[in-house]
Amino acid sequence: MLEHPSNDEVQSKVDEAIDRLLKNDDYLLQIDANERAISHRLGLYLQLLFEEWHVDCEYNRNLDQPKRLERYEEFIDEEQRIWRIAELDPITVFPDIIVHERGISNNLLIIEMKKTTSQVTSDFDFMKLEEFKFQYGYSHALFLRLVTGRQEIGVHTKVYLPEKRRFFKAIS
Repeated sequence: MLEHPSNDEVQSKVDEAIDRLLKNDDYLLQIDANERAISHRLGLYLQLLFEEWHVDCEYNRNLDQPKRLERYEEFIDEEQRIWRIAELDPITVFPDIIVHERGISNNLLIIEMKKTTSQVTSDFDFMKLEEFKFQYGYSHALFLRLVTGRQEIGVHTKVYLPEKRRFFKAIS
């Protein structure tokens, strides 16, 4: 099992990966490419920096089973097509990016991304991050909103979730 790096080391590597994304893939952000395309590119840069770890995008497995969030409050926003979630009906989830060891429960970092051009609030993303930290033991959880759809791109919001906290509302 790999040892988890310090908070400073994780955040430094994430910052470096974001810098590479902004420098090398500015075109994707300027043209407002799909969030999956952007998160894939960030994942590639993270893999170069977290060499011993696995970096996966849209990874929906917990060992050999579908990754599900089972314990959380109801969260409804019909205008934004976020479905009703209840303890009796766990849903399969697809985190944007994770840094982990495949095949064992050693989870380092989970990232949920949004573009500034998205009309969907970040509340659901923050709730998912909180639950991933709680339910699957991720050491670090990051919400990242990138400026897209214009010439000057960059980081709009970068928030690491605190160590122990659940069910708070995000800043949109």
